[in-house]
Amino acid sequence: MTRGSRFGILALALAVQGCGYALVGRGVNVDPSIKRIGVPLFTDRTGRAGLDQKVTQKVIEELLKRGRFEVVQANTDVDARIEGDLTAFTETPAGFAPGAAADARTRASRYVIMLTADVAYTKTGEKDPLWSNERFTVTDGYDMTEDSDGLMDSEQAIDRLTTAFARRLVSEMLEGF
Repeated sequence: MTRGSRFGILALALAVQGCGYALVGRGVNVDPSIKRIGVPLFTDRTGRAGLDQKVTQKVIEELLKRGRFEVVQANTDVDARIEGDLTAFTETPAGFAPGAAADARTRASRYVIMLTADVAYTKTGEKDPLWSNERFTVTDGYDMTEDSDGLMDSEQAIDRLTTAFARRLVSEMLEGF
């Protein structure tokens, strides 16, 4: 093996080792003194009925899955708290299909939904948050079926959206990504 080949193999090995893949799952941003986290009801400025309860419940469930904390829906007697303000919820037509009858109008066949929030994860007694994001946004979509009124499709999509919102929120807060 030539000297240049050995150098190339060594350089490749170092590049692969430093590519960042070894960091997955290790970037945990958890203060060991935090044992009890409060998640009070998110405030809702979207006007979407029940969205605040769904999001708050999904965030609590996601934290409980982590198994590291006691999680309560309170703001007192906790080591840290997660406070959120739901600032925007949009449901936008993204695809269109012709109506069933020859003279029927074009109708929306696909919708994109988006939820934006201002969220902060703060240790009790600290002024600055451990993590915050003023424009935390998650999107999802759903297709309208011809025989539905759209309500069921929309509610299932909102359930998926709030689950994805909570999963990504907790991941970014605790893992720092």
